[in-house]
Amino acid sequence: MQGLRSVLLASAMGMLALPSALAQQSGGERPSWALDRPDQSPQAEQLAPVSPPPIPTAREELPIDAIELPEGFEVEVFASGLANARSMTVGDDGTVFVGTRLVGRLYAVTEENGEAVVTTIAEELHRPNGVAFKDGALYVAELSRILRYDDIEGQLDDPPEPAVVYDDLPKDEPHGWKFIAIGPDDKLYVPVGAPCNICDPPDTHAQIRRINLDGSGAEVIARGVRNTVGFDWHPETGELWFTDNGRDWLSESIPNDELNRVTGSDEHFGYPYCHQGNVLDDQFGWGMDCAEYKEPAALLGPHTAALGAEFYDGTMFPEEYRNQLFIARHGPWNRTVKDEGGDVIVAKLDDQGNAVALEPFMTGLLQNNEYLGRPVDLEVLPDGSLLVSDDYNGAIYRITYGG
Repeated sequence: MQGLRSVLLASAMGMLALPSALAQQSGGERPSWALDRPDQSPQAEQLAPVSPPPIPTAREELPIDAIELPEGFEVEVFASGLANARSMTVGDDGTVFVGTRLVGRLYAVTEENGEAVVTTIAEELHRPNGVAFKDGALYVAELSRILRYDDIEGQLDDPPEPAVVYDDLPKDEPHGWKFIAIGPDDKLYVPVGAPCNICDPPDTHAQIRRINLDGSGAEVIARGVRNTVGFDWHPETGELWFTDNGRDWLSESIPNDELNRVTGSDEHFGYPYCHQGNVLDDQFGWGMDCAEYKEPAALLGPHTAALGAEFYDGTMFPEEYRNQLFIARHGPWNRTVKDEGGDVIVAKLDDQGNAVALEPFMTGLLQNNEYLGRPVDLEVLPDGSLLVSDDYNGAIYRITYGG
């Protein structure tokens, strides 16, 4: 137990040190997230990123009873004790791999006698947020490189040294953590966020790249992407859909985060010139026209921090959810009144693949302007149930349907 306390204390110290580290990287007194904050605004000065608790919430204290779902659905704790649990992927043998952003760890969740067993398979990584799995290998995205752990499910207790697959990535901390996934073309998709809140980024940033699984053949398939931390491919059309976080400090009510749909090659989605498809930036939008950029498929609410996106391709949920897109909204930090976010919504698509409605699905974790939990990523298990990670509590929930 003493060893566990030491590990948790180290994690807590790492989390508490993050704001000062960001301030140093920005080269000034303000941390990077506050560089464009309006001057002489007492309300704005009160807003800051919401820090998660330094240690995971105890299983018996998780806000499971606060979660609300449509009729017929139920939620349970799938796993707890995973500090800063973020992106997820599932191995061939059913192992759930979980990345982190703040504590540098990589987890594996297995089942033993009906109970979840959490194993830490790597530590002291640099922002190992993104995870993907293919042919027995686990791919992990650090800040500036991608690692591969071969035959990982057979070596959870003694993981091999990872191979470096790709390291031609910037080292910027702002928006440097990455979500990764492997597409239906068996290529690895890697976003590179803007190195700022708002700026005219270099050609190496604000984009989505794809590479071969061996790290070769890198190409840019989308530009004007400020910071996507979740995407997936439509099960039937194979089109890539991604969430994108809008800029901060323009106002509390604009811009909306975006849901975007890739239908061509090297499309530009507007950043930093045009936001939410119809708002020109007050600094970089002069002389620009929003019509020149790809229009969002849907608007996801102002500053809602839309992250994970997962098409439902299981059979457990009712037919109305088949091939529909579930989206985890982490929730805003830079809104005085937080009236949406901290939830999971469903983007309903019509027969032509257009997003025609956004419906609430998992709610209840935002109450009285405070977070009880903050969803990050989604993953459909082979049985059709849906996993939701919560980095605020260091937990994963499992949603099932019983009719």
